[in-house]
Formats: sequence, C-alpha cells, structure tokens
Amino acid sequence: MSEPFSVRITVRGYETDVQGHLNQSVYLNYAEHARWSLLQAAGISQAGLVSTGVGPVALETTVRYRRELLAGEEVDVTCVFVWGAGKTFRIEQEVRKTDGTLAAEITGLGGLMDLAERRLVADPGERFRALADDPALFGL
Repeated sequence: MSEPFSVRITVRGYETDVQGHLNQSVYLNYAEHARWSLLQAAGISQAGLVSTGVGPVALETTVRYRRELLAGEEVDVTCVFVWGAGKTFRIEQEVRKTDGTLAAEITGLGGLMDLAERRLVADPGERFRALADDPALFGL
C-alpha cells in the first residue's frame, strides 16, 4: 500500500486559544484543506465539480485529540478515502507533528451530492474515478 496523501501546514499564532494550543475548530479546517488539496492533486477543482453538477458533502465528523499543537509547529495532515458499497464513503485523516507524534485523528462520513436533485449520487467512487486525472490518489 502506498503512503497516504499528505499536506504540511504550519500552526499560526492566531489559530491558537487562550491556553496557547491550536483551537479545536482549526483541526477541521486543516482536515478540509487536506481533502481539497487531494482533489486538486487528482485533477479535480471545486469549479470542475460544480460544472458537472455535483459537490461533496460531510455527513458526520469525529475528531480525537491526542497531543496539543503550538504556534510555529509544523504538521502533516493525511487524507485517505475508504470506499464501500452505497452512496457514502469514509475519510480517515491524521494530524502528525514532523517528529511523528500523533496530534489528532479525524474520521468522516461523506457523500457526493447531485446539486440538481439534492440527493447523494449512487456510486461516488465511480464519479470521482471519472472526474480525476489521477484516481489512484482516491484509492480507486
């Protein structure tokens, strides 16, 4: 199995809370950034998705905080799509310090919405495969 897709992010001071560690809501921003970065790397832009009449939707997200992050630290945020049968897929993500320390685990349940019908498409993996220049980044 290949390494998961990953982006490096530097924790910015304005993202920290009164205790000096990364604010809990920012972990979700980092996860979102990694997901969109994966789509871009695979050749799918936001405008490209919309032009084909679909858009990704988050149905459920869980964050498990493991270690604090401080301003100036660099982290690698991974993104792995896990496909099953049906209209949904899982996304598994980790936020790790550059020394390998696990700072957070983020798991989500997502789907791909038909923007005209306002319903999830039946096979999101096949739709991503058709849209992507590099579907292997999605594990397809």
